[in-house]
Amino acid sequence: MTELLFRDDAYLKSATASVVSISENGGIVFDKSVFYPTSGGQSGDTGEISWSTKNFCGIVNTIKSNDGFPMLIACQDSKLPKVGTVCNQILNWERRYRHMRMHTALHLLSVVIPLPVTGGQITSEKGRLDFDMPDAPENKEKLEHQLNDLISQNYEVTTTWISDEELLSNPTLVKTMSVKPPTGTGRVRLVKIGDENRTIDLQPCGGTHVRKTSEIGPLIFGKIEKKGRQNRRVSIRFADE
Repeated sequence: MTELLFRDDAYLKSATASVVSISENGGIVFDKSVFYPTSGGQSGDTGEISWSTKNFCGIVNTIKSNDGFPMLIACQDSKLPKVGTVCNQILNWERRYRHMRMHTALHLLSVVIPLPVTGGQITSEKGRLDFDMPDAPENKEKLEHQLNDLISQNYEVTTTWISDEELLSNPTLVKTMSVKPPTGTGRVRLVKIGDENRTIDLQPCGGTHVRKTSEIGPLIFGKIEKKGRQNRRVSIRFADE
């Protein structure tokens, strides 16, 4: 088991952890992880690890191991720590924080466009959602204004947990058609955007998010592309780029 530190505190930039295993291809699994693995459309974290004196290697990606735990992928030909070694994990924080901002923005995009989501992707440069949308929106600029208005309201982003049974009895919580929330452990993590008087969005999610919507910053809509008979792809990017 790997303790998922990023799930409890997405703002944690570094942590000490012990190596649990190393794969044949050099993937490193720790007993604790601040590194988020590629999943749910969000790109895996990068950064570096260090141990002992002057020993370190860069981490170029994080994926899920066969057991579903974060596996850190080191730079090619790097010296690797041994199993049991205590290492310091250090995130590429600027990249991770951009993922957090964009992931929260996509949750708000699913509010502005209240249609079933058929896919999505989050990178440090941009994000996109694919919708079950037979017809293109009549006014893209209006949608962009609505999204930025929600961001500027500085709503809180919080998490809570419900049981698998509660999720099954509330199927409308699930907006994604292609990615189903993980079940089987007895509980499911929900991400809520809103305040005590109003819930803007509530859906299952295991990704990393900002604490306040104002941290996202202004966004710009890109192209709305047709992807199949009923699917349309809506892309957004940060306005300060």
